[in-house]
Amino acid sequence: MKNDILIVEDEDDIRDMIAGILSDEGYQVRQAATSEAALEKIKARVPNLVVLDVWLKGSSMDGIELLDRLKVNSPNLPVIIISGHGTVETAVSAIRKGAFDYIVKPFKAEKLLVTATRALENARLRQENEELKGRAQGDDTLIGNSPYIMQLRQKITRIAPTNSRVLITGPSGSGKELIARHLHANSDRASGPFKAVNAASMVPERVEEELFGSTSDDGQTKTGLLEKAHNGTLYLDEVADMPLETQGKLLRLLIEQRFQRLGDSDDVQVDVRVITSTSRDLEKEARLGRFREDLYHRLNVMPLEAAPLAARREDIPDLVKYFIERLASSTGLPARQIGDDAMAALQAHDWPGNVRQLRNNVERLLILATGDPTQAITLQTLPPEVSVVRGSGAPQSDEKIIAMPLRDAREHFEREYLQAQIERFGGNISRTASFVGMERSALHRKLKSLGVNANGRDAE
Repeated sequence: MKNDILIVEDEDDIRDMIAGILSDEGYQVRQAATSEAALEKIKARVPNLVVLDVWLKGSSMDGIELLDRLKVNSPNLPVIIISGHGTVETAVSAIRKGAFDYIVKPFKAEKLLVTATRALENARLRQENEELKGRAQGDDTLIGNSPYIMQLRQKITRIAPTNSRVLITGPSGSGKELIARHLHANSDRASGPFKAVNAASMVPERVEEELFGSTSDDGQTKTGLLEKAHNGTLYLDEVADMPLETQGKLLRLLIEQRFQRLGDSDDVQVDVRVITSTSRDLEKEARLGRFREDLYHRLNVMPLEAAPLAARREDIPDLVKYFIERLASSTGLPARQIGDDAMAALQAHDWPGNVRQLRNNVERLLILATGDPTQAITLQTLPPEVSVVRGSGAPQSDEKIIAMPLRDAREHFEREYLQAQIERFGGNISRTASFVGMERSALHRKLKSLGVNANGRDAE
């Protein structure tokens, strides 16, 4: 996406010359001849970079005073100061007040372009650094080779470049934000910002201010997330928790790509791709009147599903290995191996908290595991704090078994055991048969005799 550069220069010929140089390099350029015009342009939309002359003839503020104003409202906005009457004192003053660099007129086009590129790159890196600090543990890779993950990667590759809106559904902890980040990273907006916000975590009264920004009575402007995401992507998690009033404003943004800050009547024009997610049935929420139906249809252009971990158990070994490597690298804990029996228990667990719960359990396992770090962790040495007990109600199961004759109890065990193994291998009958030590045809007969619905896949 094109970076937006505002040129503030009172001399028309110089302003046009700078605009021509930057436009030829593919930048989107806006111009202002006075400090008042510059503030109006910035109020309409905060640019990515400002090229600012010190002497602004006919303005109420000179360039240094305008720089002070800009740094109050937008402290991270890069500003390049230019002047034909430069002194060392002026240059030092500008840098101290937050200017990125100071260029003395006349200057060569190459000097301006190099400085602008550095300023924009510096701002991009600063923004990425802030995003990384706010991202949990930096787990940003789609791990696994299950049919679900393979299909998801294909869908992301096809959907990402289209700029279409995407609605991601799935339970908590299943990786919805990770999918949104991959959509952004594989789109033409990858060099632009990615802003993520959880509607459920915001106080309802503050949702609009956080999204759309605000303008106070004395003209102070607070930039909202939509403006910060200009030329990039805004990811709205748990969008069903957004107040109905805010939903109306979001609908207007999707239609017109413009909105108004709180306390302001002027429109702000942006170019933002909106990706949303929810763990609720949004269509049902719309039928019940808790979510705007027209907004639902606007958001649900491309639906994607984040599958629960229990639906892709074959990815658990890869996920466990990945988390162990990341945690060992970041914490210094020894990277332990997981024995086959312990891994089988991890695969058989239901994981209601999905990938997030698995990651937390792996961290707990690395911290609490005892014994020789060079030896694999087995089911017997698995710390009791690591939750791998299936949630089928063991006490009730024991009571049920104790009342059975031996034959019925054996069949009950075989049924539970084979069902767990089939789930562990993602319904793959061939892999299940290989692990349990049976011919595939014999396993099919056994499942049929036990009344187990395999619903699985034969050899792939």
